[in-house]
Amino acid sequence: MKKTAILFFSLLLALSTISGFPRSTSAEELHDTELWNVLKPLDTTISFLNTGAHPDDERSDLLAYLSRGLGVKTSSLIANRGEGGQNEIGTELGNALGIIRSQEMKEAAKITNVKAYHLSETTSDSIYDFGFEKTPEETLKKWGEEVTYERLIRFIRSYQPDIVMPSFRNVDSQHGHHRTISILTEKAFNDAADPTIFPEHLRAGIAPWQIEKLYLPAASAETATLGIEIGMYDEIYAMSYPQLGEASRFMHKSQGMGSTIQVEPRTVNLELVDTAFDQTEDASLFAGVPYDFSDLAKQIENTDKSLAKKFISLQNELEKTQLAYPDRSAVLKLSQKSLKDVRHLILDLNKSKLPKATKTKLLSKLKTKNEQLQETSYIASGVEIVATLPDNVLTTGEETTATVTITNNGTANLKNLSPSITSIEGWEIVQTSNVSTLKPGESATIDFKVSVPKDATYYHAYKKPALEAELTFKELGEEVRHIQNFEGTVAVLPEFSVTTDPTSVVVNTLHPQQEIPVKVQVKNYHNGAAEPTIKIDVPEGWSAPFNEKIITFTKKYETQEVVFNLTPATNIEEGSLEIAISAEWNRKKFTSAIQEIEYDHIGKYYLESPAKLNAVAFELKIPENLNVGYIESGFDTVADELKNAGMNITKLSPADVESGDLSQFDTIVVGIRAYLSREDLLKNNDRLLKYVEDGGHIVMQYHKPDDKWNSDSSAPFKLVIGNPSIKWRVTDENAKVTVTQPDSTLFSFPNKIGDSDWANWVQERGLYYPMEWASNFETFVSMADPDEAPFEGGILMAKHGKGTYLYTNLVFYRQTQSQVPGGYRILTNLISHGVNN
Repeated sequence: MKKTAILFFSLLLALSTISGFPRSTSAEELHDTELWNVLKPLDTTISFLNTGAHPDDERSDLLAYLSRGLGVKTSSLIANRGEGGQNEIGTELGNALGIIRSQEMKEAAKITNVKAYHLSETTSDSIYDFGFEKTPEETLKKWGEEVTYERLIRFIRSYQPDIVMPSFRNVDSQHGHHRTISILTEKAFNDAADPTIFPEHLRAGIAPWQIEKLYLPAASAETATLGIEIGMYDEIYAMSYPQLGEASRFMHKSQGMGSTIQVEPRTVNLELVDTAFDQTEDASLFAGVPYDFSDLAKQIENTDKSLAKKFISLQNELEKTQLAYPDRSAVLKLSQKSLKDVRHLILDLNKSKLPKATKTKLLSKLKTKNEQLQETSYIASGVEIVATLPDNVLTTGEETTATVTITNNGTANLKNLSPSITSIEGWEIVQTSNVSTLKPGESATIDFKVSVPKDATYYHAYKKPALEAELTFKELGEEVRHIQNFEGTVAVLPEFSVTTDPTSVVVNTLHPQQEIPVKVQVKNYHNGAAEPTIKIDVPEGWSAPFNEKIITFTKKYETQEVVFNLTPATNIEEGSLEIAISAEWNRKKFTSAIQEIEYDHIGKYYLESPAKLNAVAFELKIPENLNVGYIESGFDTVADELKNAGMNITKLSPADVESGDLSQFDTIVVGIRAYLSREDLLKNNDRLLKYVEDGGHIVMQYHKPDDKWNSDSSAPFKLVIGNPSIKWRVTDENAKVTVTQPDSTLFSFPNKIGDSDWANWVQERGLYYPMEWASNFETFVSMADPDEAPFEGGILMAKHGKGTYLYTNLVFYRQTQSQVPGGYRILTNLISHGVNN
């Protein structure tokens, strides 16, 4: 908790140096913000749930106001992990991007004090972000309506929110995933309370739950049921609530989120869709919903007056606890008194004869306060717990020593301390030292011998941590329990990670390569020396001089590389196959590739996948004399994939772009969204246009309108990128493509393009289609999503001086990464334009 607070204020301090954010040092100097964070939630018993489809869908400004401003228990439930999105900080896509976006959402939620949850439970879950979708019908077809809705109902019944609000409305202008969650959330308002809906939940001890109110974002101020002013400045945080929301959005770096804003009024307009009671004339957000225990007491005073008085008394205690701020010693005593009252009330409530539904609601509120008060006492006590390992990467059967350091930063003697380490099933934890009391200013270090099971499950980014530290202590007779994560990510990994470079190979059926060198990189996670044997499973008909090689490791984290030279079958047919690769050591076979994902704003995580080399065979003609320069953006891997397919590719550095000899290249290809990431490209765009004017050929891949793209000057002629994006994309990867200029060499040289080349595309056809362009540009293809007008601008090309400039928003980068033959063949033709064979 303390480390989170430090990181939180470090971020706010950094943001305060940016125009639009007032300096936040006063928050640390004048306020005990860490204590206030846990005291404010004692104000109310209300819980609020915001639902969305992707990480970054949360309504950050409103959630910051509810949680930080009012103390409402607030959460975001997000359907998938954002695997199908774009990545503005690296080349990770798919499951790796999903891990990044999930962790970004967790970090964002810490700033607004919002709990982040997902319906998606694992990588490649059925509830997957398969890319932009325009209809909820297609979304549910791919996600599975039954599994999606069951998980949503189960979460609502477990989390037990009073008020629910989807982030988006079910309207044609919205992403299909957004619309789907809105539809299901509205439906769940009644179904979550219906015991006949998913009755297996009841058998598992999960009771039905009636949501009190359902809101939607209002379509306009005129149609709103209420408007909530949230733009207030909070002295505790030295920011307004919208600024806090933006501070959290800055954590969604892979999506380029977050903006600097001024302190100014802001109204959130909501539309009340449904209530569990008769709505009065009072249209405020919490009208009709019990705000605290005093309000809840009114609902039972006619049936159990004695119990109602105890709830009123509890509320008075909670208010006294909060009023003791910033005196930590006083807060601790009052918090422990309130905690004792809560626990007695739980016992009394269970013995009462109140209706079952009433008991369920009251128990939910008491259990939440039990958790909140324990955290309040932990912070007020001044105790700090830090858990570390000598090395956070472990392997099966390994033994290590975990260290827990406890420090008393408070003013009172801490007694009855009991530190421990909890683990997933099967781990052996032996405490080798202990501490039971700590005076103010004292620290103690406790060691635990940790034995990893020989059959331990490998790390998964979405699963519960393998190890957690736990501290309990007693004050005024009441036990406080606090769970603390270890410093850094604790991961059980296979002893060896086996990856290939390249990750995929293209075999040209016209002229199968005589030799394909494949580098196999092996990383040692074993704590010591080892000599594994690396094997490649050569497919039938293929050959390799040696398919087994021994490598020697002397220490952990060492990486070794071996090269296998593969010769494809001489009569190889078109198609794809997987070539398995493994490491064998100590009579065990290791078949995992570990991708390490690390960024400063989220930390380090791992993705395990099968160790293999993907191969695809198809006919691909590349002009022998084609010389291509590639300006990489850092957001795609097209250059490597084309190079692996046999194309002569030179990656252009900033110096090359600024002053190199561009005339040596027949074609220069620009990576996706390169104007966003390459300042050298922006500064030297005129050199690129001069290159075209002098006879060169440019292939410009897609950009977003806010990628520093200038509609009037980035291209040689006016080219306006479509906005809003939902209207300017073809999401159906199987949409029919009509070639409007079939006689163009773009579709005949060097490869004859046919319908099969547009088949088996992945995720989508194109995005951010140009919406306007100068008459100098010619169009070549037409395509559309079902029941929509076709787009003509998927490939635009114009003559400029002696050369040609081609712009395409078709997603070739996804096709080459997924080894779609047609993607390679069409892109090769676009690149080869104007080259003599």
